[in-house]
Amino acid sequence: MHDGAMRFQNLDLNLLVALDVLLEERNVSRAATRLHLSQSAMSGALGRLREFFGDELLVQVGRQMVPTARAESLAPQVRDILRRIQSAVEETPGFDPASARRTFRIATSDYITEVLLAEVVRRLQRMAPGISLELVPPGTSMHEALQRGELDFIITPDAHTQDLHPKEVLFEETYGCVVWTGNTRVGNSLSLKRYLELGHIGVHLGRQAPSAEQEFLDRFGHERRLEVTVPSFCTVPHLLVGTDLVATMHSRLARLYARFLPLRVLPSPIEFPPLVEMVQWSRYFEGDPGLRWMRELFQACVADQGSAGTTV
Repeated sequence: MHDGAMRFQNLDLNLLVALDVLLEERNVSRAATRLHLSQSAMSGALGRLREFFGDELLVQVGRQMVPTARAESLAPQVRDILRRIQSAVEETPGFDPASARRTFRIATSDYITEVLLAEVVRRLQRMAPGISLELVPPGTSMHEALQRGELDFIITPDAHTQDLHPKEVLFEETYGCVVWTGNTRVGNSLSLKRYLELGHIGVHLGRQAPSAEQEFLDRFGHERRLEVTVPSFCTVPHLLVGTDLVATMHSRLARLYARFLPLRVLPSPIEFPPLVEMVQWSRYFEGDPGLRWMRELFQACVADQGSAGTTV
């Protein structure tokens, strides 16, 4: 047996876990807290890792710890090894939704929550009462969270997915223009001239890319007069009531709210490219039957909504 293999036998798997957290946190105290260790125990682990790899791994630069080049190259390999081990250990041979007790963590928008996941929740109540959902807002760090195994699914437009993990199409979405029924500045149709004259309500989701319709308007040089900007899609319809404002909304969400609020949904004077909504999951848990069952449930809800004509 060659020397590398002999040395590997002396590397405790827990040290790889410690290395993974240390490289992410870049701070011995925070890493110790996350792994429920004392700071001295974590310092000792770092010392053993340095000895094993023959490299400092993390060096103090001012008040920060900075990974060495060797550590940077090790980080993705260590994470990959740990996720594969986690997958092998946690994967169950079968999945019985009626008796399963499990929480699925999903990063997605309030729009997807309204038009898809509300129906998923209703079906889970009947089919799998022991399953719960934890929904978190999308953001720039959601792909890292999926990579770390902290998320089960990301549901987001295709433009916001990454190729590292598997994904599949849920549905295509179009856009419509929405106004209050009492808005006398809009007739039975909406011209481009009137669309650009009206004040608009827009959505800005923090540091994420702007909405598809804003990107499209920017690309074609049209200037909207944004009077109100909100951080969630589901706030928009409520703010339209009693105003002469207009909003460009996802068609499914617009039709859903028009059933409960005094709103009219009109064809957009601009043909926006369809929005392709995707579900993405970790490649490390590709064989997890629970994740597969949930994806099938998502697709069943989309298909039934389409055939019923309620949201498609």
